[in-house]
Amino acid sequence: MDIVSVDIGGTHSRFAIAEVEGGRVVALGDPITLKTAEYASLQTAWQMFEKKLDRPAPRAAAIAVASPVTGDIIRLTNNPWVIRPSLIPERLGVDRYTIINDFGAIGHAVAQLPAGAFDHLCGPDVPLPPQGVTTVCGPGTGLGVAQVFKTGGSYHVLPTEGGHMDYAPLDDIEDALLKRLRRTFNRVSAERICAGPGIVAIYEMLAEMEGRPVRTRDDKAIWTEALEGTDPIALAALDRFCLALGATAGDLALAHGANGVVIGGGLGLRIKDRLLRSGFGHRFVAKGRFQSMMSGIPVKLITHPQPGLFGAAAAFAQEHTA
Repeated sequence: MDIVSVDIGGTHSRFAIAEVEGGRVVALGDPITLKTAEYASLQTAWQMFEKKLDRPAPRAAAIAVASPVTGDIIRLTNNPWVIRPSLIPERLGVDRYTIINDFGAIGHAVAQLPAGAFDHLCGPDVPLPPQGVTTVCGPGTGLGVAQVFKTGGSYHVLPTEGGHMDYAPLDDIEDALLKRLRRTFNRVSAERICAGPGIVAIYEMLAEMEGRPVRTRDDKAIWTEALEGTDPIALAALDRFCLALGATAGDLALAHGANGVVIGGGLGLRIKDRLLRSGFGHRFVAKGRFQSMMSGIPVKLITHPQPGLFGAAAAFAQEHTA
């Protein structure tokens, strides 16, 4: 059957037609991407998608949202939209739907995509284990986290809000970063550093440390200069970002009892080459008495261009067509 797959993030909302059968995704069409800030609600964005589709949308929807999926009202974490699940059939004109946390959707993608959809980052260069827990995390507008538990040829996805665990600095520079962030936030979570906007705080702290003028910059400008290598402070901030992400991914793997880790998120794919050349892998395994155990965990990067859309469709397929 055909369904509409939707991936709602803090910055963009993506829509595509997916074909699902027998609990799995058979095909995923080309995505239509809309800027969330330009639409008042999911309903108005859906209407624009239908307009661009130029035909009535299928009467089934798989919706991934960057927020916990609990209760009668879903308030997106980095997005002003409010979604009321009970009104989805009426507002979107669908008969069946699945709504899932965005990194829960990534977890479904990790479970259903073939081995060729992943690149090796660190640890043993072997496929993800077919049994046990895979930690899924990744930077975007926020820091998404989920677990995939695989057993007996089936799998279960556990969405989490692990990106909001406390940030743990590991050297003097990170101590200074935490101190700077505490001027604004009483509690500093990992997401404040290991998500796209976090590079601003890292950049400003490094500039301040060197006695340079601290210019007010948005994260997009700093990311551009870092990836192009045109600003040495931006480049240093990117290196620091990779270190922090490696440490956080390792902490999550420890907490989850994972035997595999997948880095997702649109930003993860953008910084793939930098992750491979950075201290990401060293920080991932640097867990004291558990360093040997951590060294045995394969860490992959998901390379599918639309894992959120694929995963949302996979979640619908598992719920409605398995």
